[in-house]
Amino acid sequence: MSPVPPESPAVEGATYPKLLRKLGRAALVPAVIGGLHLPSLPSSDGIRFRDVAKQAGITVVTRNDAQGRKYQAETMLGGIAVLDFDSDGWMDIYVANGASLPSLAKNDAVYWNALYRNNGDGTFRDVTRSAGVKGEGFSIGVAVGDFDNDGWEDLYVCGVNKNTLYHNNGDGTFTDVTEQAGVTGRDPNGKKLWAVAAAWLDYDNDGFLDLFVSNYCDWSPRTELVCGGIDSEARTYCHPDSYRGQPPQLYRNQGDGTFRDVSTETGIGQVIGKGMGLAVSDFDVDGHPDVFIANDNSRNFLFHNQGNGQFREAGIPLGVAFNGDGRYISGMGADFRDFDGDGLADIVMTGLKRETFEIFRNLGGQYFEDVSATTNILALSRRWSGWSCGIADFDNDGNRDFFTANGDLDIDGSQLNRVFRNSGEGHFADVSDSEDAGLAEARLHRGAGIADFNNDGRLDIAVTALNEGPALLMNETTAGHWLELKLEGRTSNRSALGARVTSRAGGRPQVAWVANSVGYASASDLRVHYGLGEVSRVEEIEIVWPSGHVQRIRNVAADQILRIVESPMR
Repeated sequence: MSPVPPESPAVEGATYPKLLRKLGRAALVPAVIGGLHLPSLPSSDGIRFRDVAKQAGITVVTRNDAQGRKYQAETMLGGIAVLDFDSDGWMDIYVANGASLPSLAKNDAVYWNALYRNNGDGTFRDVTRSAGVKGEGFSIGVAVGDFDNDGWEDLYVCGVNKNTLYHNNGDGTFTDVTEQAGVTGRDPNGKKLWAVAAAWLDYDNDGFLDLFVSNYCDWSPRTELVCGGIDSEARTYCHPDSYRGQPPQLYRNQGDGTFRDVSTETGIGQVIGKGMGLAVSDFDVDGHPDVFIANDNSRNFLFHNQGNGQFREAGIPLGVAFNGDGRYISGMGADFRDFDGDGLADIVMTGLKRETFEIFRNLGGQYFEDVSATTNILALSRRWSGWSCGIADFDNDGNRDFFTANGDLDIDGSQLNRVFRNSGEGHFADVSDSEDAGLAEARLHRGAGIADFNNDGRLDIAVTALNEGPALLMNETTAGHWLELKLEGRTSNRSALGARVTSRAGGRPQVAWVANSVGYASASDLRVHYGLGEVSRVEEIEIVWPSGHVQRIRNVAADQILRIVESPMR
């Protein structure tokens, strides 16, 4: 990052233990701020991408070893993570890969997970071997966060038969610390649960990141059922109802490099589901992170953080367990952020074709309403089987759009990805089929990570596909002004996960949370991104850190990346 800009904004700080009450008096404190100024482009109605994965050097093939037996795990892999593992300001990429079946072993290099370092010039370099992160077992999902607050982003890789915690050593290498840290993914009886996704969060706001894991079903290749017919040509993948579900898990960070499984005592482990994507936000603005899980053919979960070390599963009373018709769907991916600009975190989720995708609008932190029909998403999504997804402003007009990575279950189910543009008036329009949209590549898409890979202020997307290389969709939209924030906690967790950030520009507030568990089994950029349209200056940025401390920065120029460190509490 470049030095502090000449016109440094003013910063104001305060403690803020309860977000729903009025802000108290604040005192001026210094902040550590670094700015990287980049040019902006005028706004436009079009959203355009260009796939540059091959020329960028990202060539790993996500292999599921499908050979006609129809093992359930074959359809499920493909998580991808965005991280800055070398802290150089350029977002890198990590891809979770499969394994040989039925052994579930990475017995060939073609099954290795892959870490690509962003060279900062439009290319990436495969550093998997030197970094020591090739993985073990049949990997599915990835989570990114700095669990020991040493300033280096760590990786948690979860899968069918092996979960791995990679500690970032800060020298380009990682160390497997899974066993000593106590995050193996086994239940109290020592059985490994099938993990699909994970998220880092500080559920007790003690300054250390805890680990939430979404588990799927009780499955083994040794006991796999045969569905559809005995003849191999008639076989199909078994319905999820054929398998018993599993509980999610929560590991509490003890601050010494170890974790304790607190699933039972917090209430997390008391429910059984078939967990897929999970997303974290603070839906009732009480300062405590809540967790949503999209379940496969069973009711969704919304774990309401009580603020006393306990969670209450409240999906039914809060209106997100089922869709507006009172039915559950094949829940795949999820995101948990404000799509309508009212400052409250809403929920989006994807499902299989003909089920439609869901948008649950937050009604004041008390209840959610299914607005899939009124936003047009119900009609627009009928044709698609969505896996990963994300709410993000791709044209920098100040309205967050809806991206979905699509693909059906079997080899004949290739589909196109979609971008639903937010009009800002409560409606979405599918803008994916325009000649220049850059999304006309049908594949069995799965994971997706959203980030500004070239630091030009436009959000890009990396997307995996079964048995093919990933797509790196670089955003070439003629877009408006923007601002990106990289937050670093001091009293709060170093990754600043859970921070609530409000920008006020041109008289318009936009609220975002530092949250990177997005979509299906994937992790997006930790940086907060704002599209500002025609506005070239932000009047105020207000950060409510997980510690409860409030920090304000005033008079900020647009079109830059700011690094902001949590100021001392008084």
